[in-house]
Order: sequence, then structure tokens, then C-alpha cells
Amino acid sequence: MKRRGLAVPTLGLMVCLAGVGCSKDSAPPPARAAEPPTAPAPAPANKDTPAPVTPPPATAQPTPAEPAPAPAPAAPAPAKVGEWMERKLELSRPELKPVTLREVRAARNDGFDRVVFQFDSDQVPGYRIEYLDTPAINCGSGDPIPLAGQGRLQVSLQPAQAHENGQSTLAERARKPALPLLEEMKLTCDFEAEVTWVLGVKEPHAYRVLELKEPTRLVVDVRH
Repeated sequence: MKRRGLAVPTLGLMVCLAGVGCSKDSAPPPARAAEPPTAPAPAPANKDTPAPVTPPPATAQPTPAEPAPAPAPAAPAPAKVGEWMERKLELSRPELKPVTLREVRAARNDGFDRVVFQFDSDQVPGYRIEYLDTPAINCGSGDPIPLAGQGRLQVSLQPAQAHENGQSTLAERARKPALPLLEEMKLTCDFEAEVTWVLGVKEPHAYRVLELKEPTRLVVDVRH
């Protein structure tokens, strides 16, 4: 019976060891840590707020066009045969063979002085007629040729010649006709299919050119 009484206290001791609260001196349970404050939830977006407007992409501005250049002045109308003028008149006939100049004469007419160049061909050669700003020049030597008058009207004929078999076909190569306007005329060139005469006039005046047939002639009239 004594062994049974000892077993009871032992069992009680084991129960106390298993439970923490059997002794008055046991430490209280640790305090629970305070939870951090919870941040307030963001307010819901206002559904009535308009969405931000994206500006349209910038477009390149067109470069201002440069002003158009001023139109060039209109070219003067070409000179015509039979028209009174003071500017240059030129007509080319390169397809012709050189024609021979047979005679040069001058005379006074009503309102103008006339110079006639007569050829032995059916066609007048090409010609260039113009007032010179410089002295008349001998085409062979390049020397200036003195000429009476303040105006020098040059008449160049091409293709043409004023010689044949080494001899001149003209009775005169210079003249002083003593006309109201025409004071002197000289042959300045008979070389390489070109014949040139220069008419010395008192002062430059308008002239005109005519082509005549039977016989073939080139006429230069200088108006008084």
C-alpha cells in the first residue's frame, strides 16, 4: 500500500511541469506589438474629370516662296527690208556662191540720198548694214580709214567679190558724190568673199534697204 501513495505525488509533479501556470512566479505572457496605423485608401478618381487633351503634333511651316524675277525686257522686233531704221540690219545667205559686184553709184532723190550696188547674179548676196561707233577700218591692214561726215554707215556684202582674174570690177573704189547728206563713200574690204563699203554722212540718219531685180541690185537709201 505504501508504493501506491508515492505514485500520486509523482504524477502531480509531472502535471505541474507540463503546465506553465502551476507556479505563482511564472512570467506573464509577452505583450502583443501594436500594429502600425493603416494608411488611408486613396480617394476614388472623379469620373467627371475630363481626360487631358494632347496637342496636335507641330507641322512644319511652308518656306515663303522667293519672289519671281522681274520679266526680261522684250527684245526689239527684228529689222525688216524696206523699213526705215537706225539699228543694224543683217540677212545671211551662206548657200550662195560669191557674186560679183559690178557697179556702185549714188544719187539724190526726193527726201533721201540713194546708193545702188549692182551685181551680175540673179540673187543679192547676204548683207549686214549698221552705223559704226568707231572709225572705218581697212580689212587687210587693219588701219583706220579717214572718211568725211559725222556718221559712218557700213555696208558689208557676203558672199561677194569686187574683183575678177586679179582685176577690180569697179570703175571707182572711192567717191565724193556731193549730195545733201552723203559726203563720201569708200571701199574698205574685198577679201575672202566679203566686200565692204562705208558711207560717210553728215550725221546718222534713218536708212532703209531694198532688193531690186533686172538687174539685181541692193539699194540703200539714207533719209534727209
